[in-house]
Amino acid sequence: MAGWPIVPWAHSLSVGIALFAISFIAPVWALILFRRAGTQINPTSATNNKLVTDGPFRFTRNPMYLGLVLLSLGVAVATGAILMFVAPVLVFAIANWVHIPFEEAKMRRQFGPAFDAYARNVRRWL
Repeated sequence: MAGWPIVPWAHSLSVGIALFAISFIAPVWALILFRRAGTQINPTSATNNKLVTDGPFRFTRNPMYLGLVLLSLGVAVATGAILMFVAPVLVFAIANWVHIPFEEAKMRRQFGPAFDAYARNVRRWL
């Protein structure tokens, strides 16, 4: 890919495609649950009215970010290009230390003890 060095032990088209495909499961499932609950996907929306804790939210508080990390990791593994492996690291870092803390603070303000109890029982990632 673009003359970038390949990481042979981390290059597998079939594993990359599998990761890419799997990356859509949790986010799409979460989207369906939000729609069924009648709440917004955007965590900063003023109209969020329900704390969704079932489906993929039983395993991770952030199924959409997890999907994005898996998607970028799938692309990196499929290409095997060393520089592509920077993408999932950056996606994880930005989500974990920028977006998620902001969203969790908003959820704490909005849902109070219910969110705190949920956060104690379900890990941020897996």
